[in-house]
Amino acid sequence: MMNDQWMSLLGLANRARKIISGEELAVKEIRSGRAKLVLLSKDASANTHKKITDKCNSYKVPYKLVDDRYKLGQSIGKDARVVVALLDDGFARKLLTLLD
Repeated sequence: MMNDQWMSLLGLANRARKIISGEELAVKEIRSGRAKLVLLSKDASANTHKKITDKCNSYKVPYKLVDDRYKLGQSIGKDARVVVALLDDGFARKLLTLLD
């Protein structure tokens, strides 16, 4: 069972306005080079999964899979979110260690 420290950290990043959520916005941030880490829910559609992971791979942005869209949304005070991009190096590095 993965601990949910990452959710608290993501909540902090959200309050610091260092994240963006939603597929289209995330893709834009990946392209612009501002995304430092992308979180993708394991229950994303195959299409979304491919689109996001392909983009991350071609722009060399690390990504991590998290349990589901409800956890991802809950951690940033929203309903369900499939994709969240972190726009801050510090938060991104810390999240990577928590999600390993």
